[in-house]
This record gives sequence, C-alpha cells and structure tokens, in this order.
Amino acid sequence: MRIATWNINGVKARIGALVDWLERESPDVVLLQEIKSVDEAFPRDTIEGLGYNVETHGQKGFNGVAILSKRPLEDVVRGLPGGEGDDQARWIEATVMGDSHAVRVCGLYLPNGNPVDFGADGAPQRTGKYGYKLDWMDRLAARAAALLAAEMPAVMAGDYNVIPQREDAARPAAWEKDALFLPESRAAFRRILNMGFTEAFRARVEGPGHYSFWDYQAGAWDKNDGIRIDHLLLTPQAADLMTDVGIMRDERGREKPSDHVPVWVDLAA
Repeated sequence: MRIATWNINGVKARIGALVDWLERESPDVVLLQEIKSVDEAFPRDTIEGLGYNVETHGQKGFNGVAILSKRPLEDVVRGLPGGEGDDQARWIEATVMGDSHAVRVCGLYLPNGNPVDFGADGAPQRTGKYGYKLDWMDRLAARAAALLAAEMPAVMAGDYNVIPQREDAARPAAWEKDALFLPESRAAFRRILNMGFTEAFRARVEGPGHYSFWDYQAGAWDKNDGIRIDHLLLTPQAADLMTDVGIMRDERGREKPSDHVPVWVDLAA
C-alpha cells in the first residue's frame, strides 16, 4: 500500500498536475492539504473517474484536507479532536482496508504559526498565530496518544510546517526566527515522535539536501533552497510494515507546480 501526502496548494489551480500525477504514479492512498475548496466544489467526479474514493474536509479559499483512496474509506472523522470552536479545516482521518491489515490514515495541515510575537527578552510569545500553532500541536499529541493506544497500523501524514533539524533546511540560519524552526515548534514535534512514532523518511534516509518545499520566490527551486516540512509519522505497528519511502522532488519542476512535492511510504499492508 503506497500512502502519499501532498500539499497541493489549491486543487482547482493544480488539478492538471494532480490528475497527471495520479495517472502516472497511481498511489493507493493520497492525503492532500491546502485544497482551498469547499466540499461541494472539490473536483470529485474527475478524481473518482480515475478510480479513487474521495473524502474531503474543505474550507472556502483556505486550508482544507482530503483523502483519495483506491480502496473504500471507513469511519471517516473530520476535524482534530479537542478543538471546539476551531473552524479551520486541517484534519481528516479514515481507515483503509489493505490485503492483510487495516490502516488508519490521518491527513493534517498543521498551522504555519507566522508571524511570531517576540517579547522584550527576544523570546517567542505563545500568542496569536504562533499560540494557535502550539495549541494545535498539543491537540495533535493527544490524538497521537490515542492512536498509539489503539495498537493498530496508523499513519499521521501531511504538511507539518515544522523543520525538524538544521539539515532539513538548505539555509537554516534564514529560518531561526520563523515559526517553522523555532525551538518550541521543533520540541513539540519531537515530543510526538518520542511517544513512539517513527518519522518514515528519516528512518531510511540520512543527511542534508532532502527537501519537500521550495518557495516560489527568489529562485528557490533553481537554487535548491528548500526545506523539509512534509512528514509521515508511523505507529510502531505501521513502522513494522514499512518497506520503502521517498520524496518525489521532480514534481516541483513540472508545469504549474505546487510549492510542495509528494512524500510517500510503502507499507506491506
């Protein structure tokens, strides 16, 4: 079972690239972020015509997540638990039945967190958008604990908007005051990993130079000035099934690309 995550940066703007990729790569399950579409406007018929089941959690003009699956999707949940009053569409999960295992797939679009308020002492403040990001990560940790307690293969995948280590940025110094790379963001990410999750890509691939996002500005793609912020976190039961993982960086060089590229994991499920 190949499970891929991709921040599509607007499904309407990127439908040609998405259809081309689905036809060419044919992943079994796709977790999309930033669809920027209400549920009713999502190009469901086009995607279903390629053999995928579609579940969405949309929002007009912003955010929005979706699951595409060649196999039926069961027990679909929209919205990260614990967020009463939170109307941002950033979480969707469902169960996919494989040949030998059921896999819980969770697609997430973690808040960016910028701009950050800094106090007089230069420390980042847990206020505004950055406070929302850290609060969201606390809720994510609670859901992660529940997934671990279920003791089944589960994957939490998406745009985490977190650069975990210096080697995950071409120019780490440029990100030191950014919400994606602040110590508190990275610590919150590590706390989830340390609960017992495996970060699929780093479990197989070491070293710098591996990125999943290149900004549209300042020739970032041509300079390979990228960052790695799209991650797949696996429960121990899913990690035991992992056979391969990768980043499809060539998608960034295609016509009318997203600023992110797909990241995928293969599970023997």
